[in-house]
Amino acid sequence: MALSFPADCRYADSHETARRDGELVRIGLSAFAIEQLGDIVFVELPEIGAALKAGSSFGSVESVKAVEDLLAPVGGVVEARNEAVLASPEELQNDPYGEGWLLLVRPGDPAEFDALMDAATYGGKVQA
Repeated sequence: MALSFPADCRYADSHETARRDGELVRIGLSAFAIEQLGDIVFVELPEIGAALKAGSSFGSVESVKAVEDLLAPVGGVVEARNEAVLASPEELQNDPYGEGWLLLVRPGDPAEFDALMDAATYGGKVQA
């Protein structure tokens, strides 16, 4: 998979992505993180209505190599979760910036989104 870093996403140090989707923020994993994990076999996500705190664990992703905590790039309330990824974790690998999203969150503090890395900064960091 060629690594890409869409300009409309923001990126956390822990490799989660955040993309504005109307009033909500769509959270996912970067292509770099997915490449590092390898074959993903299980994803655990919070229930709808759960409160997330920026920087705190909200679930996990398990691959043949490791189990990694997912850290919220922004805080807020979970409005939706991607049931397709829960049923077929390989969707994360197929389309990380599209159908492979994890959560839709109603953000609590818009400044948290703005504090995340832009695509150029993140791309430079992971490809260094």
